[in-house]
Amino acid sequence: MSQIGNKTTELAKYFRKYALFVIIAIFSFFQLSGQEHKSANLLAEISSLTKQQGFSKKDTVYLNLLNDLAASHRYYNSDSLLSLSKQAISYSKTAEYPQGQIRGLMNLGSYFSDNGRTNEGLLHYNKALDLAKTIDSEEFILKVQRLLAGEYAYQGDYANALNGYLEAIERAEKLENDKMLSIINEEIAGLYISQKDYQHALEYYKKVKKFNEKIGDEVLYAESASNMASLYADMGELDYAMFNANSSITIFEKHRLTDWLAYAYEVKGKTYLKQKKYKWAMFWYNQSELLHEDLQDQRGEIDLLNGIAEALFGLENDSLSEQYALKAMELSEKIRVKEGKRKAANTLFKISKKNEDYKSALAFHETFQQLSDTLSHVENEKSLTLLKTNLQHDKQKRLLIVESEKQLAKQRNYVNAALAILLLFIAVTFMVKRNEKMQKRLNEELKTKTEGLVEHEKELKEINETKDKLFSIVAHDLRGPIGAFQGLLNLFKQGEIGKDEFMDFIPKLGNDIDHISFTLNNLLTWGQKQMNGLVTKPEIVSLDKLVAENINLLSETAINKSIKLSSNLPRNTLAWTDSNQIDIVIRNLISNAIKFTPTNGMVTVTSREKNDHWEISVRDTGIGMDKDTLSNVFSETNNLSTYGTNNEKGTGLGLSLCKEMVEKNKGVIWADSIVNQGTTLYFTVPKAKHKKPYKQSA
Repeated sequence: MSQIGNKTTELAKYFRKYALFVIIAIFSFFQLSGQEHKSANLLAEISSLTKQQGFSKKDTVYLNLLNDLAASHRYYNSDSLLSLSKQAISYSKTAEYPQGQIRGLMNLGSYFSDNGRTNEGLLHYNKALDLAKTIDSEEFILKVQRLLAGEYAYQGDYANALNGYLEAIERAEKLENDKMLSIINEEIAGLYISQKDYQHALEYYKKVKKFNEKIGDEVLYAESASNMASLYADMGELDYAMFNANSSITIFEKHRLTDWLAYAYEVKGKTYLKQKKYKWAMFWYNQSELLHEDLQDQRGEIDLLNGIAEALFGLENDSLSEQYALKAMELSEKIRVKEGKRKAANTLFKISKKNEDYKSALAFHETFQQLSDTLSHVENEKSLTLLKTNLQHDKQKRLLIVESEKQLAKQRNYVNAALAILLLFIAVTFMVKRNEKMQKRLNEELKTKTEGLVEHEKELKEINETKDKLFSIVAHDLRGPIGAFQGLLNLFKQGEIGKDEFMDFIPKLGNDIDHISFTLNNLLTWGQKQMNGLVTKPEIVSLDKLVAENINLLSETAINKSIKLSSNLPRNTLAWTDSNQIDIVIRNLISNAIKFTPTNGMVTVTSREKNDHWEISVRDTGIGMDKDTLSNVFSETNNLSTYGTNNEKGTGLGLSLCKEMVEKNKGVIWADSIVNQGTTLYFTVPKAKHKKPYKQSA
């Protein structure tokens, strides 16, 4: 990585007390990196081979060493990677050695991929795949399929990426190649991480862990640990992130793997950044940056530059932060990494705004917003694509199984026909009985397929109904406030209203944003339930703490309506339930109570201890409900929101979602209401198995 201005001088003041440690660590590591050892050993082998009598460039051992040497330069000298790969391809063609050509094409594909030339990367990978199929090499087909899938993922073509990975997994299972199974499952986890679907990513990492334990390769374990550290950092599980980062760093330092160590240092810096420990973040980012000076890993460098820019901004070193952010944006544009450009634009916006350079701030904010909207739209399409691709892949597997059964049936027919010629009279009786059995089996298969088609049609209908319901809610409850927000901003930008007038709208805008945030939370939870089913993970939960947290969260809304919020739950009201789901239930019930309670009212949360469960009630002094409304209040078909006493909006999903979650947690929910006097909503949850305080994670 090139130096940016006089950053070394400016950064020095943050690292004086760590200088000796850095110097010792870097000196001990860079005496000779593992990759330099590998390249040097390969060069020595090639030199020894070329000096032997009768040496020929058609020697397959030489061609394999040449490809190995090219691959060893991937993140260290891309020019050598390019030239050596071309030599290997040319010599392999002359020697009529397709395996050498395939490896050379794979190396060329990696070169173009690393430099953002994805179409050329795909072209060379596909050439390698065609050649591998020509020689019917399952091992090479597997390797190229994985590279192709990775390239599609870089392009954002998640359908082809997931299809490629799933096909590669089937081939790796046939070959019993556990290492490739570990790597491919980890890369599929990466697809879900890019969409912030961390739960699915963790499911795939469970598979990766099993393969790594079976293989027993500590370097492979360290690579997975560093990726999991990044995942946990994104999830906010910072203790797990730090543990995995430290574990991987120990192994990478032991084996002197420069490229992976640079990544692990960057992940550790990101973990400290999430904790807002900016000096420690800069310490580890600085170590990664020093390693990147000898690397040519542009994608990894973008993440590093953006991380340094954020840390420097946190340290109030705005000028140096701006230089790093600009460098990250320039590199992102060069190799077409939208997420990297988006992060850089956000940092530059914050710097410009802080320095009162509003013209630049507006430009960077527009870039950030445009990229955020684009990525958000793309990520939504990717989620649907992943779902459809999984369904299509399962369907293809079922069709292959059916086809295999048909082929087996044909083979049995041929055998039976041969027996019929030898044993004519016996065969007549046998064929009659066999045909009866076959007819019965065919009828059963037809019945099974018909039932499958009916079930599939039902699934499609439900998916369409879910889509219609989703769009109805978005149009009804989100488009309005967002449109009003846009209109107000346009009036302000066009000068039709002044700053003072604009500031008068701030309280209303704040309420609208709170409404949108609350609506999206309910909507996303409901959407997950509709598409994936609601997964309940019970644990010991302190209900009094959940109630207190939600009262604190909703207190500003209550204050705006002069409504008093109070909780009568005793300390250590412990339940055995899913914390996240019951948190959503409590928040929805209190929010609804505030919504339908007029000014100067009261909302009270109480608990009653039963034999094996807690009964929680949320009572308000609001407008109440008539009998017809009360009878339909928990219905899933009742998806239109109603307006509160101050015209507050809702998603129309809250109470039906609460009912689903309470029942998933082995409880019941009901309501009592009197018009113009108020409403009380009750729900039950099981008691905790052991009465001891629940220790929440830090």
